Amino acid sequence: MWFVFALLSAIFAALTSILAKVGIEDVSSNLATAIRTVVVLVMAWGMVFLTGTQSGLSSISKKSWIFLILSGLATGASWLCYYRALQIGDASKVVPVDKLSVVITLVLAFIFLHEQFTVKSLIGCVLIAAGTLFMVL
Repeated sequence: MWFVFALLSAIFAALTSILAKVGIEDVSSNLATAIRTVVVLVMAWGMVFLTGTQSGLSSISKKSWIFLILSGLATGASWLCYYRALQIGDASKVVPVDKLSVVITLVLAFIFLHEQFTVKSLIGCVLIAAGTLFMVL
């Protein structure tokens, strides 16, 4: 089931890029990011209340709060940079560079989470990086 959700995530991410590129025309990238963030905020809290999981707020540990807040800050920074890049660059070039996050995530997961880094992972990272460079040059 994780694969279905991951594939849906990729489809929605692709739609996000195309819809954002059209929508950001003649709009400040910071304002566009703020609008997008409000929509995501309403949608996310809507899902919390729809699924009845709001009672779990009180059981979140201090460590989880800290890392979720840091993750939110990283997401915000990523979105601000992404929208600015989309505003001044071609989506067909911005998106592949943004997806280098896959390679960076694998390296960080190996270093900080001590996840297994296999030959297959290494080859995949090299191919993603090479493919990205090939697409943007």
